[in-house]
Amino acid sequence: MALNLPLMENNITREDLDSVVKFLQQDPPPILTNSKKCREFEEAWSKWLGVKYSVFINSGSAANSISMHIIKELYGEGEVIVPPLTWVSDILAVMRAGLTPVFVDVNKHNLCMNEDQIFAALNSKTRAVFFTHVLGFNGLSDKLLAELEKRNIPLIEDVCESHGATFKGKRLGAYGAMSNFSFYFAHHMSTIEGGMVCTNDEKMYQMARMFRSHGMTREITDEKMKAEYNSAHPDLRPEFIFALPGYNFRSTEINAVIGLSQLPHLDTNNKRRVENQNVFLEHLDRNKFFTEFDTEGSCNYAFVLLQKEADNDLCNRLIKTMQDNKIEFRRGTAGGGNQLRQPYLIKALGKQDLSKFPNVDFIHYHGFYIGNFPGLPPAKIVDLCKVLNAA
Repeated sequence: MALNLPLMENNITREDLDSVVKFLQQDPPPILTNSKKCREFEEAWSKWLGVKYSVFINSGSAANSISMHIIKELYGEGEVIVPPLTWVSDILAVMRAGLTPVFVDVNKHNLCMNEDQIFAALNSKTRAVFFTHVLGFNGLSDKLLAELEKRNIPLIEDVCESHGATFKGKRLGAYGAMSNFSFYFAHHMSTIEGGMVCTNDEKMYQMARMFRSHGMTREITDEKMKAEYNSAHPDLRPEFIFALPGYNFRSTEINAVIGLSQLPHLDTNNKRRVENQNVFLEHLDRNKFFTEFDTEGSCNYAFVLLQKEADNDLCNRLIKTMQDNKIEFRRGTAGGGNQLRQPYLIKALGKQDLSKFPNVDFIHYHGFYIGNFPGLPPAKIVDLCKVLNAA
């Protein structure tokens, strides 16, 4: 009998939908574009994360784009260090902002960038380190944070897959100059579509607000900063000064209402995700699979299934076993594996020397992820491991 394990369950609950219905039934009818509920969600998220400012936008990809545009505006042209194991929008955000991606390999223990290779890549052209916390793992260390602070190089955290993961008891996303979150349908919590840019920096916050809405200065909440723009452009109307090359990345009140309904349950759901991960790693065959992950502070997004050695026969058996048992999976883990093999990147940058990225390439061919979600019974995880171990 097939195991029937999907990648995710629908995490938009009846309670969430009822909150939307209640909101829509107000009299007079509420404004639906970015308004009071969006600001309320931003404030609630900032409090949960432990930062001063958050800007709610329409996707995590938009959050990536805004953060890279801010880096370009503040620091000028140059390089941004990125991993080849990440979502496509991270790399494209760097390139579309007019910055140059510089790639370093990852390590197997947390799937994040190898910090020694980050240090080797730092130079006078480096404008930021764009660090992806992959599938719920923390990749930060005191050594990395201290080195970037010493060099005055901003850390930008992509936490789109790692809501609630921590380093030294502090939530990821509260360490960088900016951090990006996604509230896509499949993530730890959802607003259907949506994202957040978070920061403790007042100027970056105001710039993020402008980039979200066509680059308009009327989005600025700092009256002194707004007055400076007005004074510098007396030939323009204050309501229509487009100071930055922005976008329409606004989200809606409906998305914010769902976010406000989901947020109070996030920590409880995350606890279940962590418990599920522990069951999964405990029951996997350590002779076949790599299980020595750095799980301290992690908040698992999906079960990482990584072969211990490069074994193509085992890989093929695993694929057939999962397909036969209707176990939904994704090959290559985050983002489909090695982005350096993707046609968009080869077209833009040319073919890279893949021998410099052995860990990413190993994960590309011998790594998978399988769904983990709060409603997944531990007994089913044990059954899953039995099926995988028998492949």
